[in-house]
Amino acid sequence: MASVTLRGNPVEVAGTLPVKGDKAPALTLTNGDLADVTLADFAGKKKIVNIFPSVDTPTCATSVRKFNEKAAGKADTVVLCVSADLPFAQKRFCGAEGIENVVNLSTFRNADFLQAWGVKLASGPLAGLTARAVVVLDADNAVLHSELVAEIGSEPNYDAALAVL
Repeated sequence: MASVTLRGNPVEVAGTLPVKGDKAPALTLTNGDLADVTLADFAGKKKIVNIFPSVDTPTCATSVRKFNEKAAGKADTVVLCVSADLPFAQKRFCGAEGIENVVNLSTFRNADFLQAWGVKLASGPLAGLTARAVVVLDADNAVLHSELVAEIGSEPNYDAALAVL
């Protein structure tokens, strides 16, 4: 079991984050139309999987904004923003912010994603939500980069994630 911190306090993370060279675990998540989607829905594209606890926190909102901006010009690349937020909240946030270059996906009815992708906060005040992580996949879903952010309140390393595309 991995460990990260929240405001300096240790928090356990269940599961194992995929690492460079791994094949990405399967995923089924819910999109803004309340439809289930899988990695196959993004076949042939590189994927930046931006995982965070909730778009209603400042750091999470910032990561969505920055990946929206920084990945916009990347050919054949999609940014998947994954949180436990309901699709309605994700859509409202992106609409209010003018964010159009990300695909929001919710774990709200697909909790198995948390353990399979090694991002399940198993302790602390955010238990049951996702840790902050970024996993970059190639078009065949092989992991090119992964980062489990050590402090939940910190931003991921955008440059390292984008450099592998």
